[in-house]
Amino acid sequence: MELAGRTVILTGASGGIGQPLCAALVAAGARVLAVGRDEAKLRRVAQHMPEGSTSWVVADVATEDGRAHLLRAAQAASPLPSVLVLAHAQAAFGLFEEQDPVEMERLVQTNLVAPMLLAHALLPLLRTHASAAVVVVGSTFGSLAFPGFAAYSASKFGLRGLTEALAREYADTGLRFQYLSPRATRTPFNTPAVDALNAELKVSSDVPAEVARQLVAAIVQGRSRMQIGWPEKLFARINGLVPGLVDRNLRNSLPIVRRHARRPRSSTEENIHHEPRLR
Repeated sequence: MELAGRTVILTGASGGIGQPLCAALVAAGARVLAVGRDEAKLRRVAQHMPEGSTSWVVADVATEDGRAHLLRAAQAASPLPSVLVLAHAQAAFGLFEEQDPVEMERLVQTNLVAPMLLAHALLPLLRTHASAAVVVVGSTFGSLAFPGFAAYSASKFGLRGLTEALAREYADTGLRFQYLSPRATRTPFNTPAVDALNAELKVSSDVPAEVARQLVAAIVQGRSRMQIGWPEKLFARINGLVPGLVDRNLRNSLPIVRRHARRPRSSTEENIHHEPRLR
């Protein structure tokens, strides 16, 4: 799929991956409709792009009003959008017993329900094109569930299942669905506790610009699935074939995970720990 001349809707456009992804899409010739909750951040993103290449929509896609507002903006765009990139997400790291039920519900609403309903609302518009795409920026944790990330993994597994089912449902049409998975990326999406855990477990991480480059390349190539990074690509495959091996490997890491995931005692740290982070 050549992106030149196309309008691309990008949710999470002001996030750590969203900003370089917007730039990479524009560099490929697309006109981007950048979506986020913070107008000031969206303005800054647009200011760094060539004039006329990027417009923005302030909308919380986790709400019905936000999705309706985005749909109206998409219908008014010229040319009409033919690519939807779902790159927004809410983070959650912590022991499952200590998770706030309200925050878990919000996480599932943001990471799974909102993309599902947004794709559903935009399908009629996307299908006016001979070729179109819905691109889901997923996560390694959508293929490899990880202790300390139970709710987040559940939301990403659901999102992967949704994307895979829709790809099969529309396989004989010009509309394709892609699930593209970054691994750990160096952005503020990660809390200090997550960064400390990754450092102790020696988890590799990527710079956002490189992730954006690989995502855009996968969109152009039409790849239905992609896992960025090694050994994450291998572990995801092993987890699908022989999950018991992964179970045993991760069990050895449980003391480290629990130490970093346990709820901080001080009120200041607790606020940092529970702050929802969107990319």
